Amino acid sequence: MKKRVTLRDVAAAAGVHVSTVSRALDPKTRHLITPEVVSHILKLSEQLAYRPNAAAYSLKTNRSRTIGIIVPDITNPVFPPIIRGAEDALAQQNYVAILGNTDGSPQREEEIIDIMRARGVEGLLLASVKARDTVVERLAAEGMPIVTVNRRVDDPGTASVVHDERDGTSRILNHLVGLGHRQIACIAGPQDLSTGRDRYLAFEEGRAALGLERDANLVTVADSFNESAGERCAEELLARDIAFTAIVCANDLIAIGAISALRRHGLACPENVSVTGYNDMPLADRLLPPLTTIRVAQYKAGHAAAELLLEALSSQPGERVARHLVLPVEMIERGSTQAVTVKAKGRARRDTPARLSPA
Repeated sequence: MKKRVTLRDVAAAAGVHVSTVSRALDPKTRHLITPEVVSHILKLSEQLAYRPNAAAYSLKTNRSRTIGIIVPDITNPVFPPIIRGAEDALAQQNYVAILGNTDGSPQREEEIIDIMRARGVEGLLLASVKARDTVVERLAAEGMPIVTVNRRVDDPGTASVVHDERDGTSRILNHLVGLGHRQIACIAGPQDLSTGRDRYLAFEEGRAALGLERDANLVTVADSFNESAGERCAEELLARDIAFTAIVCANDLIAIGAISALRRHGLACPENVSVTGYNDMPLADRLLPPLTTIRVAQYKAGHAAAELLLEALSSQPGERVARHLVLPVEMIERGSTQAVTVKAKGRARRDTPARLSPA
């Protein structure tokens, strides 16, 4: 069996002290050594296939160089680019990530966090938080560095990276009104999550600003951000026997479910009802019809959140300042929306020919 290459081996090959090799291999201390020596040691360590002993490093420094990343649903296409962005930023400082999936369960979130802390993670990137999250409150009080990504908590003392939900929802509504839509329904996301709540509040603000009638019957609230929730909510809207020509959905998966429900009732998208999503998840342009949506900077959000966490780790607990980044969004117009036609007005009522067609 081949012997593991150690710091002493690299030091002997370079003709320097072990402490010099240690400083040269650490991005935070290599500035203490001349660039020529650093370059020489880095080349030798690569040639010798030196890999740091994480267990020994952890025992010596009480640091694991690991970060916990927790998401609510790994099958949701929004989260893999966020995770990748975070991993790339962490790798630049020789950190690695441990991933956990909660399936939207606060209890599971707490269990995963406890396991990660037992394994010595130095900080947490949380995409799973509720707006009021008692677990985050407890961890923050204990001094654990935390950054939330894609969602935020109500406590401004917890750093966050989110997107401009108000601007995104406003762009969607202006797009639909520009196409002639006035009876616009909304499938809101879960109201205990900042994304669901903020997008819904922006919807109400937007339709008031545009002079659209506020009708509670045009709004339904999903209990999760997935296709089945979108189907259930679209069915609920159709059962209310109200007229609408468009549906604003809280995310892309809800929009996919809503379109499926419309089709079951003989209503085509966008010919009968225009539908919009949010997030521009991967392959949203390959759907039938391609989805009009709001593009969020998924990779950038993960990368920026990791950078904020690394920034927090480099300072003392009492010196940390919770920073909040709001990333811009982009309107992506595709085939799931179109202008209202005379024939289409009031088309989503239960008494339309489409609803009365034979099964």
